[in-house]
Amino acid sequence: MSALAGEPSAQRAVLAVDGGNSKTDIALVSADGTVLARGRGPGFTPHSIGPRAAVDTLARAVADLGVPLPPGTHTAACLAGADLAADELTLTSELLRRGVGATVKVVNDTFAVLRAGASRPWGVAVVCGAGVNAAGIAPDGRTARFPSLGRLTGDWGGGEHLGEEVLWHAVRAEDGRGPGTDLAAAAAAHFGRDRATDVAIAIHCGRIPRLELHGLVPVLLATAEYDAVAAAIVERLTEEIHALGSVILDRLGLVEAEVVLGGGILAAGHRALTAAIRARYAATHPRATLVVLDVPPIVGAARLGLDHIGADDAAHARTTRLLSP
Repeated sequence: MSALAGEPSAQRAVLAVDGGNSKTDIALVSADGTVLARGRGPGFTPHSIGPRAAVDTLARAVADLGVPLPPGTHTAACLAGADLAADELTLTSELLRRGVGATVKVVNDTFAVLRAGASRPWGVAVVCGAGVNAAGIAPDGRTARFPSLGRLTGDWGGGEHLGEEVLWHAVRAEDGRGPGTDLAAAAAAHFGRDRATDVAIAIHCGRIPRLELHGLVPVLLATAEYDAVAAAIVERLTEEIHALGSVILDRLGLVEAEVVLGGGILAAGHRALTAAIRARYAATHPRATLVVLDVPPIVGAARLGLDHIGADDAAHARTTRLLSP
């Protein structure tokens, strides 16, 4: 899908897309890194509504930018739900069918985190937000990643999952099946209920959306500073974040690579969690450099597009500056 790759960058523009589960960020960027337009649409959820409907929603968000795509625009789409090679092919075809770019490259949204945070076009990204995932690129272009299909493919972590863990321990503490933990009172208070069990029932009955379980992550991290049960959950999370990145490093034979930590939970930069993760990597991969992402992932999608059209370093710097808070 990259027949135009290699043309002079001055003749092309980039449509950058960072399609996450909760929102989709879009930016139209010229070859010199100038941001021509940007917008935001709903979450990109092909696994729940189907790829055609998801791309229809994305195409409407692109149209809402209010500017036509310049001829020869290359679309760099970093999308949640692009978990398998077949997903990438399907989504690429759907985007091309709707004319969302003259050429299209679809990758998983983890790669946007990598390109946004790494100083070079290669390295490793570990994401913990709505879910967990990791991906890496070697200097020679080889890639490695995980299917990231949830528990079916060995995943542990992510906002909703961690919220469920908090509630699981909280309810068991209340009814006597598990050890006592301050997570019980903290979870109940977070949702304005008397008991954690009331929270669980409200979620089951649809009075509290399951997505709001993500809000228990800050509660977990705060409680872990003094509560053994909460600390054990955070320790498990630390192990998983280390396992994800270290396996990718080893698969690609990377020694001095940057490991970018992204996603809402890791990018928040919680001091104790970040320190624990750094300590684990230092023990096994002492020459790796951990980077906590401090720019939005749309920067990474734009930079991937600029890489594709051969833009210079000045264009990368300009786009990063213009798309960052």
